[in-house]
Amino acid sequence: MKRNNLLVFLILIVWFVISFITNILGPVLPVIIENFKLSLTLAAFLPFSFFLAYGIMSIPAGIMIERLGAKISMLIAFGFTFAGSFLFALFPGYFMALASLFIIGIGMAMLQVIINPLMREAGGEEHFAFNSALAQLIFGAASFISPFVFTYLMKELSGYQSGGNFLVDTLSRLIPPELPWSSLYWIFSLIIMAMLVIIGLIRIPKVELKDDEKTGAIETYLGLFKSKTVILYFLGIMAYVGTEQGLANWMSKFLKTYHGFNPEVEGASAIGWFWGLMSVGCLLGLVVLKLFDSKVILKIVSLLAMATVAMALFGPAQLALWAFPLAGFFLALMYSIIFSLALNSLEKHHGSFSGILCSGIFGGALVPLIIGWIGDQLGLKIAMLFLYVTLGYIFAIPFWAKPLVNNKTISFSELFTKKTL
Repeated sequence: MKRNNLLVFLILIVWFVISFITNILGPVLPVIIENFKLSLTLAAFLPFSFFLAYGIMSIPAGIMIERLGAKISMLIAFGFTFAGSFLFALFPGYFMALASLFIIGIGMAMLQVIINPLMREAGGEEHFAFNSALAQLIFGAASFISPFVFTYLMKELSGYQSGGNFLVDTLSRLIPPELPWSSLYWIFSLIIMAMLVIIGLIRIPKVELKDDEKTGAIETYLGLFKSKTVILYFLGIMAYVGTEQGLANWMSKFLKTYHGFNPEVEGASAIGWFWGLMSVGCLLGLVVLKLFDSKVILKIVSLLAMATVAMALFGPAQLALWAFPLAGFFLALMYSIIFSLALNSLEKHHGSFSGILCSGIFGGALVPLIIGWIGDQLGLKIAMLFLYVTLGYIFAIPFWAKPLVNNKTISFSELFTKKTL
C-alpha cells in the first residue's frame, strides 16, 4: 500500500476514541457504586463485562479482518460500540451497564486487532515504530483527558436547572437528573456515529497481513496451548493488564474510602495523571530500551511499581494521591516488554501466538473482580494487596524468560552519534 497520511491520521483518531471510551470506567466507578447502591463485587462485574469481551473476541477479530477486510471490519466494530453506548444512554441502569459494556468491549477488542496492521500498511513499515509510539502517546492523552471531561460534566450537570451552554443544556434534557455521569454515553454515541460516517466515506485499501499478523488454524492454537512457554507468557499478559486495570478501577474508590477525596475531582484527577504518566513512561522507555536489556528493565520497573503501590496503600493522604498516578509511570513499559519477550521466544506461529497473548487482556476483567470480592470480605486496602501477586509474577518473568533474540542495545555515547540516527 502506498503511504497514506490521511489514513494514518484517521487511525490515530481511532486510538484516541478507543482510549477515551475504554478508560472512563475508573473515574465513574465510585459514583456508580453510590448511585446504584452496589457492593464492591457487583461493581467489579462492570470492568469484568468489558474485558471479558476482549478475552473472547481477540482471536475471532483476527479471523474477521482476514476474511472481510479492514474497512468492513472497522464499521462492524464501531457498530458494536455505538450499539452498546446508545443502549446505555437510553436506559441507564446496572444490568444494562453490564450488557452495554460487554457490547462496547467487543467493538474495542475488534478495533485494536484491526488498526495495528492497518497502521503498518498506511504509514509504511519503515515508520511503523514511530507511528506506534505516536499512537501510544495519543492513547495516553485521551485517557488523561477523559477523567477531566467526567469532572466537568459532573460539575455542570449535578443539580442543573438552566443557564448552561448548548452542550450542557442539551445533555440535561437527555439524562436522568440523578445520573449526570450517564451523559458521557450520549457523548460517546455522538463521537462513534461521526466515526462511522467518516470511515464510510474514506477509501481504505486492502491490508496485506504479514505472516506474524495472520491467524492460524485451530490445530495451531491447540498446539500452542500445549507449550509451557505460551501459557507462562499468556499469564504474564493477564498479570500486567490485571495490575493496570486493578489500579485504574479501584484507586478513586480507595482515595475516597480511606482519605475522603472526592471521586469527581481528586479521584478523577489521579486516574487522569495515572494514564498521563504512563504515556510519559512510554516515551522515555523508547530511549531506555535502546540502552539496557529489556529483562533488566522489567525487573527494575516491577520493584519500583511494588514500592509505589505500597506508598499508595499505606502512606498518608497526599502521598497516596501522587503515588497511585506514579505507579502508571513504572507500568508503562511492562506490556511491550512482556509481549516482545513472548514473541521472541518462539520460532514460528507468531500471528496465532499474538492472538493468544491479546486474549490475556482478560486479566483486566479478572483482577478487578478478585479485588472487589476480597474488598467486600476484608476491606479494599487488604484487597488491593492482591496486586502484589500480579506484580510478583511480572517480576519473575525476567528470571525464567529465554528469548531466542534479545533487544538490541547501544552504549550511551552511541545514542547521540550520527551513525545510530
